[in-house]
Amino acid sequence: MNNTQTHGGMSASSGADPSAPSHQYITFTIGEREFAVDIMAVREIRGWTATTKIPNAPRAILGVINLRGTIIPVLDLRASFGEELTVVTPAHVVIIVVIGARTAGILVDAVSDILTVGQDQLQDIPEVERQGRDAMVREVILVNQRLVGVLSLERLISQSQLELTDKVAI
Repeated sequence: MNNTQTHGGMSASSGADPSAPSHQYITFTIGEREFAVDIMAVREIRGWTATTKIPNAPRAILGVINLRGTIIPVLDLRASFGEELTVVTPAHVVIIVVIGARTAGILVDAVSDILTVGQDQLQDIPEVERQGRDAMVREVILVNQRLVGVLSLERLISQSQLELTDKVAI
């Protein structure tokens, strides 16, 4: 028996037991590539708003925003992957995520969908390929013959990147 979950045109198929635990992910794009984060880490999704720059911040930190009284750093995901900074437009989206006690925003091109998959549908990335962008991708999901990289938010939003924002006063 084939169990398929579909949300907004995306599906993930599995021959697994339908009672097996499943996970939900928010999928989004950076250029032509698709990535996902665990939906439980997502606090909200916002349209682009200008950031306040932080002097001497790491290149990938665009600046900070005031989110209902909380100062949130915003990371350019493309720059975090070692690529050029994103040329931001009003169409870009910031996904606010919570990692442990930290909250941060990640700038993406567009949010795609919510994907529900079984644990057996997640495939590990071989260690030899974990460099640069791949070091931030902890596993992949096969969706309609496409691979969606599941980001490790812990690796992406490292302590060293966010230390600067702990003492910022706007």
